[in-house]
Amino acid sequence: MKIEHVALYVKDLEKAKDFFLTYLKGKANDGYHNPKTDFSSYFISFDDGSRLELMTRPELVEQTKHPFRTGYAHIAFSVGSKAAVDELTAKLDEAGYSVSSGPRTTEDGYYESCIVGLEENFIEITE
Repeated sequence: MKIEHVALYVKDLEKAKDFFLTYLKGKANDGYHNPKTDFSSYFISFDDGSRLELMTRPELVEQTKHPFRTGYAHIAFSVGSKAAVDELTAKLDEAGYSVSSGPRTTEDGYYESCIVGLEENFIEITE
């Protein structure tokens, strides 16, 4: 068994799509729009076959996103090396995304950083 995809509601669908294409090397499908419900989405595919569905609809409710809330905490992306973690973290920091931790080696041996990505959602970058 494998996880087929993870889905994320966002307010700005195009900006979210561009984030994952620009910084995390995703590839987007042509998108989907349901005119009856005004639901729209993109599937973002990554080299290893994993997929992220970005979705939006007009009646989304914005909530404060406390970093230690229940539910999904972050999406983690492996970039292949410590140097790549450092490079992507610096690139995201320069683009105005807040680095909440790292780059660092955690006590359980992961080399990672965590950024507050688009719409206050956490993105973890690992080697």
